[in-house]
Amino acid sequence: MLGGISIWQLLIVLGIIILIFGTKKLRNIGGDLGGAVKGFKEAMNNPDGDDDKEGKDKDKAAATAQTSIEKKESDVIEGTAEKTEQRK
Repeated sequence: MLGGISIWQLLIVLGIIILIFGTKKLRNIGGDLGGAVKGFKEAMNNPDGDDDKEGKDKDKAAATAQTSIEKKESDVIEGTAEKTEQRK
């Protein structure tokens, strides 16, 4: 047990979070969080800010790829279509 919380309670909370946000959004959040942690670690290892040019190019290419993926996903509109009848 983790402070009075059982594994079953954690699984139920995880299931509810997946139902609310969906797996795609959670995957994006995880990727963003991982990138932030990686950037933080790099900043801690290099406090002077002397990055090499190759690292900056890789980060720029990754940011461009992530932006294009987000644009493609934002074009999708989820919902239901309802047929309306015209009254005379």
